[in-house]
Amino acid sequence: MALTEKEVIEVLKSIKHPGSGRDIVSESMAENISVGKDRVSFRLNTGGRKDPFAKSVARACERALKQAFGESLQVDAEIIEKKPEAASPANSLLPGVKNIIAIASGKGGVGKSTVAVNLAVALARIGYSVGLIDADIYGPSVPAMMGAVDARPGIREEKGRNIIIPEEKYGVRFLSIGLFVAADSALVWRGPMATGAFRQLIGDAEWGELDYLLFDLPPGTSDIHLTLVQEVSVTGAVIVSTPQQVALADVIKGVAMFTSEDINVPVLGLVENMAWFAPAELPGNRYYIFGRDGCKKLAEKMGLPVLAEIPIVQEIREGGDSGRPAALDDAVTVPAFDALAKNLVEAVKKRNETLPPTKRVEIRKSGH
Repeated sequence: MALTEKEVIEVLKSIKHPGSGRDIVSESMAENISVGKDRVSFRLNTGGRKDPFAKSVARACERALKQAFGESLQVDAEIIEKKPEAASPANSLLPGVKNIIAIASGKGGVGKSTVAVNLAVALARIGYSVGLIDADIYGPSVPAMMGAVDARPGIREEKGRNIIIPEEKYGVRFLSIGLFVAADSALVWRGPMATGAFRQLIGDAEWGELDYLLFDLPPGTSDIHLTLVQEVSVTGAVIVSTPQQVALADVIKGVAMFTSEDINVPVLGLVENMAWFAPAELPGNRYYIFGRDGCKKLAEKMGLPVLAEIPIVQEIREGGDSGRPAALDDAVTVPAFDALAKNLVEAVKKRNETLPPTKRVEIRKSGH
């Protein structure tokens, strides 16, 4: 019997704790799952309390696993009463942030930053507390899109340490390396300098309590992506693409990076940007300039949802150039970005109910 950990987790999700009514995976009660030939072992952690239901839960787990995979399966469930450990220094970088979302793209030029900025504004519009970090260190665009090119974040000192105060506009707190340098200055940094600056945007800033913190990542894959998954526990990734085949080919690489065994960040869905063009004088007409349903077909093939289809609309480009995002008040684009925000919220909710928290990536140094 070739079982996988994922299959075992799916069965354990069916076991509800009698006290809370929630499944034991969502409760973070099932841990240290190990799968071998005809054997499954795991721990039921009661979180440091005496749990009168622990033994009955263990028996329910055993019955469900044997029913699913055969009576010959050996099931070892160890009950422990271990209190949750305090957050590690890296996790405590963002103690008040509930969900960390990576906004990524396989290639440049697909409107990833435009989607990230308008998604942040749309989430704020429907009542969520939102932060946005421009992680494109070499080509920051968030300051211009947020109308904050000349803004400079405040700094306060706390216990001999400088704390950055994020800018706030349109209900969104945001930071970008572009807020610390002149708009016409070229950043010529080696990799370690760029990742060091990125770490400061995360750990040296006063983000406070946030429902969502979005990271507008550089296109492709880079040191910045690896730094992000090393520094914080990423709730999930959103991949932005246009419908054309050359862009979709790179989407596959982006999804593969996040879902690789070493990184293991869930992909929440795809966003198809520039899905069609509808002229203002003929709003009912749609012209599929970059192809039709490219993201939809790829998403179906990969088992992922399409979170939104964003049309090519002049107001989106104008909003980015003027620093007033189109998601604020444009009648044509607001529904598209509102739908994206609501679909993301649902995707995150489903992810948090069905999957354990993402673990930060640890780089293991091999011995010599």
